[in-house]
Amino acid sequence: MSDKNLEKKYDPKLFEERLYRQWESEGNFGARPNPDKEPFTIVLPPPNITGHLHMGHALDQTIQDILIRFKRMQGFEALWLPGTDHASIATEVKVVEKIMKDEGKSKDEIGREEFLERAWEWKAEYGDRIVEQMKKLGSSCDWTRERFTMDEGCNKAVTEVFVKLYEEGHIYRGNRLINWCPDCKTSLSDAEVEHEEHKGNFWHVRYPMKDGGGFIEIATTRPETILGDTAIAVNPKDEKYSELVGKTVIVPLIDREIPVIADSYVDMDFGTGAVKITPAHDPNDFEVGQRHDLEQINVMNEDATMNENAGKYEGMDRYECRKALVADLDEAGFLVKTVEHQHNVGTCYRCHTVVEPLVSEQWFVHMDELVKPVIESANENDIEIVPEKFKKVYMHWLENIRDWCISRQLWWGHRIPAYYCQDCGETIVASKAPEKCTKCGSSNLVQDEDVLDTWFSSALWPFSTLGWPDKTADLEYFYPTDVLVTGYDIIFFWVIRMAFSGYEQMNERPFKYVLVHGLVRDDQGRKMSKSLGNGIDPLEVIDLYGADALRFMLASGNSPGNDLRFYMERVEASRNFANKLWNASRFVLMNLEDEYEIDRSNLSMPDAWILSRTEKVGEEITGNLEQFELGLAAQKLYDFIWNEFCDWYIELAKSRFYGDDEKAKRQAQAVILKVLKDLLKLLHPFMPFITEEIWQHLPGIDGSIMLQDWPGKESGFANEAAEKGMGLVMGVIKSVRNTRAEMNVAPSKKVRIVLIGGDYEKATINENMETVLSLANVTEVDFKESKEEIESDSATSIFEGVEIFIPMDDLVDYEKEMERLSKEKAKVEKELERVSKKLVNEGFIKKAPEALVEQEREKKRKFKDMYDKIEERIEMVKDKL
Repeated sequence: MSDKNLEKKYDPKLFEERLYRQWESEGNFGARPNPDKEPFTIVLPPPNITGHLHMGHALDQTIQDILIRFKRMQGFEALWLPGTDHASIATEVKVVEKIMKDEGKSKDEIGREEFLERAWEWKAEYGDRIVEQMKKLGSSCDWTRERFTMDEGCNKAVTEVFVKLYEEGHIYRGNRLINWCPDCKTSLSDAEVEHEEHKGNFWHVRYPMKDGGGFIEIATTRPETILGDTAIAVNPKDEKYSELVGKTVIVPLIDREIPVIADSYVDMDFGTGAVKITPAHDPNDFEVGQRHDLEQINVMNEDATMNENAGKYEGMDRYECRKALVADLDEAGFLVKTVEHQHNVGTCYRCHTVVEPLVSEQWFVHMDELVKPVIESANENDIEIVPEKFKKVYMHWLENIRDWCISRQLWWGHRIPAYYCQDCGETIVASKAPEKCTKCGSSNLVQDEDVLDTWFSSALWPFSTLGWPDKTADLEYFYPTDVLVTGYDIIFFWVIRMAFSGYEQMNERPFKYVLVHGLVRDDQGRKMSKSLGNGIDPLEVIDLYGADALRFMLASGNSPGNDLRFYMERVEASRNFANKLWNASRFVLMNLEDEYEIDRSNLSMPDAWILSRTEKVGEEITGNLEQFELGLAAQKLYDFIWNEFCDWYIELAKSRFYGDDEKAKRQAQAVILKVLKDLLKLLHPFMPFITEEIWQHLPGIDGSIMLQDWPGKESGFANEAAEKGMGLVMGVIKSVRNTRAEMNVAPSKKVRIVLIGGDYEKATINENMETVLSLANVTEVDFKESKEEIESDSATSIFEGVEIFIPMDDLVDYEKEMERLSKEKAKVEKELERVSKKLVNEGFIKKAPEALVEQEREKKRKFKDMYDKIEERIEMVKDKL
């Protein structure tokens, strides 16, 4: 028998940390290949080692923990595999800042090897912060398996995949237009570019024809790139320009001669129908340039200053150049007009600097072939996207995918396993550093300086963390995984890359379901951000209200794919719910003497009802969780525990707890303990700490609640008759309570009730007469056949075919009512006198607008009507006195 002394006050600080340490020390989060069990696997989207637990993490991890705890209790060998991401750009920025602050040196000054040593030291010091923060949330990951995207195993997997894809022709190195961040000084993939709306301009500029035959007008949002123009393009179907195709125009200010070309890329109906082509500074222009064999003239340095190709503007920042060049265009007569324009501008997802498209030699992955099995799997629902509306987003990315730039000009990350012979120029890609050139035999080899995109290693996460490329027992048993939980903002960043990597390397899907959730926004619907200062620290919320309250608020407000608004009031409501459960459990424990068996042959209607309802609600919640409807499941639990268990059943059981019938008392104890245990189990995935703390105080328990069996149908307590009967009893009680409240009758005042109903209703009420008398606070219940037998002056209500009458004499204290009516009469008389005086005032009638006068007349009619009704009521009360 467990210690029954549950603390008087609910205070999560007294047990949350203690229970988490207990779970860890007992190995309750662990999972191992088990031939007797079916596996269920979730891989944690690895948070960055630079990260601090934010509300998005809290939502993401709460959803995963609910699912893993649910499946663990269902009997699955449930593995939630954790780890962290090395986060190339973010971590390098942190380390560079630290070195500069501590030593006043740049990374180039200390060199690559020394820098990497400092980066690993930084990781050792700060990299586990977010893991410890996750534990405060209650995340039941198998921490014995914790991985890191740059650990030895993941590094081996990354190298293996790079070499394999290179050998198969899927990876290549070439000069392509890439997204370049001038601040981070590295390339970015398309998925790492965020588009933000900026105020800008369209500058309309005219380019003179070489033959003197006029001008072609174009419009540009980036006039500084005019310095790199190599053509003007028009649509081949555009008749107004048909005679100009093949002719030559002069680039303003720099006098470069460039051709007018025809290309279907140009939209005839947008702008002037003619566009300038700058292949080195625009992705669409780059493609046009490839088709027409145009020169690529790069006019910018990597820090977004203008280079030697910019002529007199060399050395200027791109925006300084823009300002100076526009002024020069205007002075020279080339600027036609400037039109304000709102447009989306690509920015770096890390530092939000405006990205500059630049031609650069980089490593790329050919995506066309690799995504074919992913598209096929999506069409056949081999991978299911939940909710389905995000399948369109997923398919859009897949069907419009471009080659993936995977090289980054950084030092922290997986260094590209490519080696260049300094003597013959041969490129060698190998898992291990070669000693000699495979072409000329030279040992003068240099490894590529760049590292791989962080997402390259993350793409392998579902199988690299289970031991791949080795054929391990874990990989055989736990792969493919079951559910990937992710925000809709990284569908392309991560989901698609894991999908194609799974099919390419493992020949099967990496997960069955992708459960997409929205963002956590503030109470005004705004995205939480540092710039707005509206971020809410989940650790502070946990400190104030406990992890369970935060988790329950996030879960109950969640529906797949939709954003969630964060209201502190809803966290408080969740804490109040926890407090309600705590107090109810204390009451149960104080009235338990031992664990008794339920006597199924002698169930009262309230007992049969609560057992049936608990079983039914359990089935509904199970179905909701299977369908990823976590918000619905949480709301059902809240409603059932608060209303049916606490407000009804506990009240129904009290008379037996306090009565002299020992057999009835034991039956009530057995039933309430069974129900409480089942409710704690159902609630455990959502609120693991409070359910465990209460569980450990119950009699007859064995082990942690998280290792108990999930409540199922096997109990056989379904009882429609009991549910119908108690529904009638509670309905009658609620109707009486509502009538009393409407009539302002003190709860302590007892009343009589008269019912009209059929044989079933009469039998049901009679069977539960003690309950009705007690909870409705009535002295007697009388049954009549018709209304003619009932006092005419009665308050009436109806519930499912039962008419309920309460004689007014029982409801009203006539002396107090006369006192109240007298006060009400005086008040109305005063208002009636005021408005009557106004309406006999000739000045008001003549000067006031007719509408206002009519408004006052309407007031008088209303007050007169009220006065007459009060008078009528006073006369009736006089008769009763």
